[in-house]
Amino acid sequence: MAKRIPNGVSSELLTDAAWRKSTYSGAMGNCVELAPLGTGEVAVRNSRDPRGPALVYTRAEVEAFLAGAKDGEFDDIVA
Repeated sequence: MAKRIPNGVSSELLTDAAWRKSTYSGAMGNCVELAPLGTGEVAVRNSRDPRGPALVYTRAEVEAFLAGAKDGEFDDIVA
């Protein structure tokens, strides 16, 4: 496995990242983008600042978050 990428790395340095955003995202830039990395990790950035910092999570961390989101654990944050 490749060397771990640090959190807060500039998105511009992730030149091989194929950024994706949800089809639920609106046209007003209110979305988060994710990109799988060659290290097996997942980078996350704010679509309003595509050259800004990216947070990098392990696959297990992203899986745990998505499971919680699907289960409604975070619904109260935006309710």
